[in-house]
Amino acid sequence: MKGRLRPARAGLADLVPYDAREPRVAVNLAANENPANLPHEVLAHLAEKLPKFEFNRYPDPMANALRAQIAEANGLDAGNVLVGNGGDELIFNLMVAWGGPGRTLLNLPPTFAMYEIDARVTGTNVVDIPRRSSDFAVDEAAVIERLKQGDIDLVMISHPNNPTGNLQPETFLIDVLEATDALVLVDEAYFEFSRHTMRPHMARHPNLVILRTFSKAFSLAGLRVGYLLAHEDVVTELTKVRQPYSVDRFSQWVAGVVFRERVVFENEIQELIRQRDVIEHGLGQISGIEVFRSEANFILFRVERAAAVWRDLLHSHDILVRDLSRVPGLEDCLRVSVGSPKENKRFLAAVSEIMTSRRGADLFGMTDTDEHDPAVIQEGPLD
Repeated sequence: MKGRLRPARAGLADLVPYDAREPRVAVNLAANENPANLPHEVLAHLAEKLPKFEFNRYPDPMANALRAQIAEANGLDAGNVLVGNGGDELIFNLMVAWGGPGRTLLNLPPTFAMYEIDARVTGTNVVDIPRRSSDFAVDEAAVIERLKQGDIDLVMISHPNNPTGNLQPETFLIDVLEATDALVLVDEAYFEFSRHTMRPHMARHPNLVILRTFSKAFSLAGLRVGYLLAHEDVVTELTKVRQPYSVDRFSQWVAGVVFRERVVFENEIQELIRQRDVIEHGLGQISGIEVFRSEANFILFRVERAAAVWRDLLHSHDILVRDLSRVPGLEDCLRVSVGSPKENKRFLAAVSEIMTSRRGADLFGMTDTDEHDPAVIQEGPLD
């Protein structure tokens, strides 16, 4: 009937909008951010040049200066690099170009939630091969066998995997590339912490795409800059579906400065790796907690009645971590980002206090509840 709004397409009916709101807390260890701001020397350079920055001009649509920097550092041509509004935009572009109705994504849950979310938004079919519950390793034989059917168009592999933190064996990733002509995304968002990359295999495998970001190690989560490395034919196809001017002029400039000066981040990255070990060791000393080894800047751990622990951390200690306890395959799991030494010490002390109090309560037959705070958004994409 005229004068009334026509409904959105039916495929969106069951989708719940992602709301990334987080409460203001003293210690936020939920989003895998670098706890430190940009280094002083980078901030000083930006401050010196800022008065001459042309905010009134549109950005380079392809971020060519930044592309050239990234290409040179990786021994590639600029045509092998594409810059996006964070890794999220690039994942969505890949789904638009290689997914869609009649196309199929091979997914390895539990993993980065945006793979499946973008698949549903674009009408892409999803085939899940769940990871092992004991250690979150991929069922390698099942993946290779499924690829042999020849109907998979896109494979997305988080490496290290978010939120579990584990790497996939390089031999397995090579087997995947050789078993299919599907586009294979190896998501290296945490490459600077794992120091493992599939970059050496690009020349032999034109179906390999590598995704990286400035949001984690390089303290630019607030500006949203990501990039991918791929065969020039892949980049050409992606330029057909990407939004113009998706990476603003300011973000391109700051990312370019950060990338040029990336060596100054090395000490901070090494400190975060050391602090990751501190958290892993500290959690491992607390009775009732199972810790999973991580190659990223976060740690996944399992604890009975995890939602109650999450709630106690938030309300009693003003500490926010990521509650994953209702995600299939991650029951009773929480994920903590590596923060500053002071934040990590406060987190470990809080968990120890909570678990000690819980053991005391259990002795007297008292129980806590697993109700989630309805005022806090806890589920959605795993940052």
